[in-house]
Order: sequence, then C-alpha cells, then structure tokens
Amino acid sequence: MATSVDHIPSQPSPPPGSARPDAAPPPPRRVPLPVLLTGLGLALPLSLVCGAGLGASGLSWAEVVRYLWAGLTGGAMGPDEVAAYTIVWELRLSRAVLAAIVGAGLSAIGVAVQAMVRNALADPFVLGISSGAAVGANAVLIFGALGALGIWALSTAAFVSALVAMTLVYAVARTERGLTPLRLVLTGTAMYYGFSAVTAFMVFAAERGEAARSAMMWLLGSLSGANWASVPIAAGAVLLGLGYLAWSARRLNALAMGDETAAALGVDPGRLRRELFLVAAAVTGAVVAVSGAIGFVGLMVPHAVRMLVGADHRRLLAVAPLVGAVLLIWVDILSRVVLAPTELPVGVLTAVIGVPCFILLMRRRTYSFGGI
Repeated sequence: MATSVDHIPSQPSPPPGSARPDAAPPPPRRVPLPVLLTGLGLALPLSLVCGAGLGASGLSWAEVVRYLWAGLTGGAMGPDEVAAYTIVWELRLSRAVLAAIVGAGLSAIGVAVQAMVRNALADPFVLGISSGAAVGANAVLIFGALGALGIWALSTAAFVSALVAMTLVYAVARTERGLTPLRLVLTGTAMYYGFSAVTAFMVFAAERGEAARSAMMWLLGSLSGANWASVPIAAGAVLLGLGYLAWSARRLNALAMGDETAAALGVDPGRLRRELFLVAAAVTGAVVAVSGAIGFVGLMVPHAVRMLVGADHRRLLAVAPLVGAVLLIWVDILSRVVLAPTELPVGVLTAVIGVPCFILLMRRRTYSFGGI
C-alpha cells in the first residue's frame, strides 16, 4: 500500500503483551490547530502594540494607542506631539513590524532547511548565506562601500553578497546526482568559516572604533536600524517564501521520509532540494540584510512547534512563522529595556533564551526528529 504524502509514518506498535522496558513513551497530546492559530493571531497584534509602547521614553499607553491610531488613520498631530509620535510610529512600530517579519522568515526557513538536509541541527544559517551577507555588510559599515546608495547601502551590499555566497555554495555542493544533504551541510559549514574569517579580518583591520562596534552589533543581530523603508523588501521576500513553502508542504512531508520514499511517492528529491535551496537562500539573504545574523530562531522554533503540532509540514508552516514573529518581537523589546538606555544585540538574547530551552526540549523523551 502506498504511503500518503500528507503524513509522516510512525513506528510500528509492539504486539499486545510484548511490552519492552525500553519502549518509547506514548506520543504527546497535540494542541488543536484552530486553538493555537487563534491564540497566536491574537498575540501577534498585541505584541506589536507592546513593541510600540515599551521603551525608555515613558509614554503612557493612552498616548501610545492615540499615536498608533493617528498613524493608521492619518490623523493630525500637534507641534508638541511630533517627537513622541515619531518615537512610537516611526521608530518603535517599524522595528516591531520588522522583528515580526524577520522572526517569521527565519522560523519558516528553519523548517524547510531541516527537511531539505534531514538534519535536526540545521537552521537557515547552515548554508553559509548569513556569513556571506556579513562580508558585504561589513564592507559598508567599516570601509564605507556603496556610499552613493545612502540608506540602501547596507541592505544592498548584504543581499548581493548573500547571493554571491549562495552561488558559491550551490556550485561547490552540486554533483551529477544533484544536491545531496551531506554535501550541502559540509559545503555550507566550510563556507561559513571562510566568510567568517574574512569578516573577522575586516573588523580587525578597521581603523575607526565606532565602525568596528557597529559591525559587531550587526554580526550579533540588531534591529536598531529598522525603518519603514526596510520593511517592504523583507516582507515581500518572506511572503513569497511562505507562499512557496505552503504550496510545497506535502512534498516536504515526502522529502522528510527520505529520498527513496519521496521518489516512490512521485516527488523528485533533487529538484525539490534545488528549489528549497534557492528559496531558503533568497529569504535568508533578504532577512539578514535588514537585521544582521540573528541566530537560534530558525533552529529552536521549528523544534518547539513540531512538539506542539506534530511533524506534518502543513501544520508546521502554519504555526512556526507566527511563533517566530511573536518571539522575536518580545526578544527585541527585552534587548531595548533590560539595560536601557544601552541596547543589547538581539542575537545575544536569542542565544541566552534559546540554549536552555533547546536543551530542555532535547531532554524530553516524547520528542524526536528524524529518529534522533
């Protein structure tokens, strides 16, 4: 009997009366998808409002809500309110929206990359794209490259260098048999260290201390440079990527079972892996270009969501982007208020939060991914 592409097969149950001392515990109860989506659908706009309202300026919530309403409806502001309105609408809300976009993109691509390379430790940065983007970004921050582009210089340089890194990884990893998971991981890891060495040299060679500090902030992940101009490109890339992944969810289910099973189900694993590689690289490049290298979101969120809704990629890709969006909004809020007025790099907090959570997740006997 053919296996459905829609579901991941489970391990066969032992015959009655043949209980084994090392038998796996029963699978955990899943959270109903409508309940989870409803909760996240309410949490996301609430988190955006909190992202616009929380900070060191001391504005009341009534003022925050009024400024947000004025921004949405085009209401007029008095001369004495322009500064506060700018803080809420132009600085904080644009930053919260960008955090949601970045979190959603990294989480969705994390799901795709883990299926693509069939590796539980894979995340969007395993392809070496983020370290490639760092080379272009640091060329702008440290040496002033592409200065003629103004505010677009950083994101343009990061995205172009990410595409160059993608091309190199693809050219090295591709063989006559296509893109195999092992070659992708090994090539991406090697390129990561190579690009990281170039970036470290650039920081070391920087003559201006403030430029080196800005480069380090970008490398650790930061949304401090967020503005409304940077939202459309990142949002467009993430939405297109999410659309493709949602359309390919059934094929991802097949790929997660292994190449032979996928081929038996009518899915070309080589072609699908090439498509996933291009989508993952493009979305990662666009996201990293506006936020820097924010780690651990694309690794931790897919595993946490998999524990809540199971391994079906249709459910995973419906929930993971929302979880990632809400998570990164609150991490960014913490980065601004924990040591205010000093701002912490977002990537530092994602690691501080993610490492213990990931360890606890791995310690759960009821959780597994790909037989691990």
